[in-house]
Amino acid sequence: MSLLVIGSVAFDAIDTPFGSTGKIVGGAASYIALATSLLHKHVGLVAVVGEDFDFDFIKSLNNRNVDTTGLQIKKGEKSFFWHGKYHMDMNSRDTLVTELNVLADFDPIIPQNWSNPEYVMLGNLSPQVQLTTLNRLTEKPKLVVLDTMNFWMDIALDDLKAVLTKVDVLTINDEEARQLSGEYSLVKAARVIREMGPQTLIIKKGEHGALLFGENNQTFFCPALPLEDVFDPTGAGDTFAGGFIGFLASAGRTDFEAMKTAIIYGSAMASFCVEQFGTTKLASITKSDLNARLEQFKSLMGYEIID
Repeated sequence: MSLLVIGSVAFDAIDTPFGSTGKIVGGAASYIALATSLLHKHVGLVAVVGEDFDFDFIKSLNNRNVDTTGLQIKKGEKSFFWHGKYHMDMNSRDTLVTELNVLADFDPIIPQNWSNPEYVMLGNLSPQVQLTTLNRLTEKPKLVVLDTMNFWMDIALDDLKAVLTKVDVLTINDEEARQLSGEYSLVKAARVIREMGPQTLIIKKGEHGALLFGENNQTFFCPALPLEDVFDPTGAGDTFAGGFIGFLASAGRTDFEAMKTAIIYGSAMASFCVEQFGTTKLASITKSDLNARLEQFKSLMGYEIID
């Protein structure tokens, strides 16, 4: 089962109450690729970087069987850069610097051997780039998952609605779900958003878990694992999405029951991501580490009502 990841591979600088990083590897596709490659062995990446990028990171993706032939390297240009500062609650943040650089005119070129993937993960990018990517595929994928954010709802809502008609699963947070739907109730919001195109909606609630909405009023809730240390939430949502689609691609299933398991895999992956700055922890975990954390989730969710 081939899995194609499209998104940003970039630099971040992160300030939290627990420290600052300086410039480190970030970007939605970086986190997604790391998460998917732990679960699936046929992953392709489409992204763009400048010649200033950390190419040791690209080598590390290759070592995890991520095909980076779709990664464009723009000579004489700089990679996308974001600098953000988190508040004490680690849920709210301020953007201090955004430099689009190579992302300003990113034209996603799909390698010929990746033109008909079975699974597609559209990481957070402009809806126009996401739409262009789908239009360049030669066959309709078995499953398309899209991640977006309120920024695109503010400046490119029509383009976002256009791409929503072509995807199967949308992942957004609760604030974004309310903005996109115009509904405060997340149940009502899910109904409105699903009418826009995606059959399945995942609403991420950060430290309060995630909700999965499917057809025929199917609903599932997955809690977030309580952690002793949360250093950096950057990329947690992307890691979640990578774990979600990575499991589905490895299982070769897209039914609601499989998605319930996939959302637990995504949550487990995200729980690793936040424990260190940037991609550091995610890049170091093994399948054994993941299995141990999945057991923690099973214990967390294993309550049975007694008479």
